[in-house]
This record gives sequence, structure tokens and C-alpha cells, in this order.
Amino acid sequence: MFSFRKNKTSELGSQLDPQRIPAHVAIIMDGNGRWAQKKHRPRLFGHKEGMETVKLITKHASQLGVKVLTLYAFSTENWKRPEDEVSYLMQLPVDFFDTFVPELVAENVQVNVMGYTDRLPKKTQKAAADAIADTKANTGMILNFALNYGGRSEIVTAVQKIAAQAVSGQLLPADINEETVDQALMTASLGQYADPDLLIRTSGEERISNFLLWQIAYSELVFTEKLWPDFDAAAFDAAIATYQSRDRRFGGLKK
Repeated sequence: MFSFRKNKTSELGSQLDPQRIPAHVAIIMDGNGRWAQKKHRPRLFGHKEGMETVKLITKHASQLGVKVLTLYAFSTENWKRPEDEVSYLMQLPVDFFDTFVPELVAENVQVNVMGYTDRLPKKTQKAAADAIADTKANTGMILNFALNYGGRSEIVTAVQKIAAQAVSGQLLPADINEETVDQALMTASLGQYADPDLLIRTSGEERISNFLLWQIAYSELVFTEKLWPDFDAAAFDAAIATYQSRDRRFGGLKK
């Protein structure tokens, strides 16, 4: 059973502009294993603690007014990890949703899962499907898990869908545009919030790791040295403050 860590009040949070909270925040949750190793504990302990951070940040983001929080939970490349670690990571969503869905309902948070979920263990698929069903009536923030997700694979799948439409005569190649691609991607259901305004990566690594390659074309990127289990409300607010300090021009110039 997980013990929910209380979110510490962030002084910086009160200084944020509530009118400029990013609508969609995506996070590459990195550093669980290193966090555990620093404490001379097994890597699995770090993943368990990382789930507590997910709970904490989910509530905090929801209360700040974020519309979509996308978390990179398991990539298509993570299958290369040791078998015991993969098995543990597949059990985590089961335990997570079992304990946290009632709080998500109370917080009016809706769960969404994107990725190649049909390739996950049946128990993991069921846990995700049940969480989606149990929170579908919620109208607040969308907690969007990228589970068995890879950006390049997503684009390949989108191209296959579009090609099939062209072959069947539903779509002319000359009519294919950015909106066509948007609608073929796994984030299409997020509508106007499909593209993250802000992408955060923890643990000091500064790379994208095959995450939302199409969608982050104009996202603001923030990298932090904090390992994911140490990432708290203050760290999240600091990332938002960095976002708010930037001048987003989307390739143009402001008058």
C-alpha cells in the first residue's frame, strides 16, 4: 500500500500568473533508479516512490489549473530493461489506480492512457481501462499516461492510417496537411490541448527520448537536476515560472 506524501506549500506558487498557466504540461519522469541507488536501495524502490510523486504532482497541477498532464510512464524502449524491473513496472499501474482513483474522482481528474496498450499484460490493460471508466464523468484535468508509447512508432502508425485513407480514396495525397497528421496521432482526443505548452524532464538529462516528437514542435523545454522522486510542488512551480518568463513567438515576431 502506498502512503500518500503531502504536498508542501510552494511560496513561488503564489507568485505565478494564474492567467498564464500552461494548458498542457508533459513530463519525462526520469531518475527513479538513480534516486534509489543513492539511498542504497533497489531500483524498484525508486519506481515505487516515483508513483508517490505522480500522485503529488497530479493534485498540484490540477489545483493550479493545468488542463492536461501527460506523464511518460513506460516507453516502447523500456522493454529492454531487466525482466524483474519490467514486471514490477507493469504491476505499478495496477497498484496505483487501485489506491488513487478515489482521490482522482474527488479531484475531478479524468484518466486517459495513450500508447500500444494492447501489448501490455492483461492485468495492466484492465487496470488502465477501469481507471478510464471510473473517471470518465470527471470534467477537470486530464491525467494522460503514455504507457508503452514511442514517438517514432506513433508517427509510423499515423502515416499508415493516412496511407490507408489515401488508398481507399477517402483522402487525396495533395489534401494531407498538419491537421490530417494531428488527427491520426494518439493525442487527437485531447483536441485543442493536444500539443504540450511545457515539457519538463527531471534528473539532469537533456534529451527528448522519443517522446511526443510531433507534438512538442513549439513546446517550451525545462530540464531540472532533481530526480523524479524528489520533484515536488516547489519544483513544479519553478518550472512553471520558467515557462512564464519566456517569450513564446512560434516562429514569428511580436509587435
